[in-house]
Amino acid sequence: MKAIRVHQVGGPEVLSYEEIPVPEPGPGQARVKIEAIGLNFIDIYHRTGAYPVPLPRLAGSQRSSKSLHPQYQKK
Repeated sequence: MKAIRVHQVGGPEVLSYEEIPVPEPGPGQARVKIEAIGLNFIDIYHRTGAYPVPLPRLAGSQRSSKSLHPQYQKK
């Protein structure tokens, strides 16, 4: 899957567009398809280190998605 990742704090130049493995859902979790992400101020605060978070980190704290579980598919 494609992802925007942050490996170190800094400016926009630390955003890295990468191919990463699709994670397997764990017990009680479901796989969803991300349709769109939004980069907002909280993502900027994390990227710049204003609000420290563990790195590397996926950027885009807001997501629009749909479930891939057959039970939730539109018919």
